[in-house]
Amino acid sequence: MLALESVTKRYGGRPVLDEFSMWVGSGEIVALIGPSGCGKSTALRLLLGLALPDSGRVVFDDLTVGPSTVSEVRRRVGYVIQDGGLFPHMTARNNVTLKARNSQWPGSRIAARLEELRALTNFPADGLDRYPMELSGGQRQRVALMRGLMLDPDVLLLDEPLGALDPMIRFSLQAELRTIFRQLQKTVVIVTHDLAEAAYFGDEIVLMRAGRFVQRGSLESMVQQPVEPFVTEFVNAQRGHRLPGAER
Repeated sequence: MLALESVTKRYGGRPVLDEFSMWVGSGEIVALIGPSGCGKSTALRLLLGLALPDSGRVVFDDLTVGPSTVSEVRRRVGYVIQDGGLFPHMTARNNVTLKARNSQWPGSRIAARLEELRALTNFPADGLDRYPMELSGGQRQRVALMRGLMLDPDVLLLDEPLGALDPMIRFSLQAELRTIFRQLQKTVVIVTHDLAEAAYFGDEIVLMRAGRFVQRGSLESMVQQPVEPFVTEFVNAQRGHRLPGAER
């Protein structure tokens, strides 16, 4: 469904992604993780066509992502960022339905889809006519998720969607998000800095370092079969203590 093939992306002459390759199968949930600045968010932006590679190829369902295909790709991809990225001058309702209105959906279809998503995300009905500043952090993320799902996309890309929330709200939303992912059976790529969160969500974890691919697999495989010392160092730093079998 998705692939980055030997992609390099530079900003200011510095490679943020350096010959980076990754693939995501249809219906698969992949968590991207790595140190700050390793290129996780850039990889997501390339998959959506918000940036174009300097070399290599980005593929979406057999389409090469580029100027001639990016509009089609964006219609088929939902995108959710940290703290929602909502338009502050629009109500929750108008934020969620913006793409559908721009796509000239009839009002009855919009209303039915909005109610379906509201129920899916456990968003209160009386919150739909509030503005983002009147909503809690958790509610803003639910609005952002509804907006990302409004057009029933094939793929959902999430960039640190829970990173700005306090631990209790984050814990609750993690469980809800995983249920939603499993229920919808969509292809999902989620960027996170939290290894436990990556393992919780992902069918597989992709570990990055300095714009490069390091290792792909389960948390257990990274603990038991690290491909290089950095993998063990990263796991131990995240977990706060040594894991059984990690001393290599």
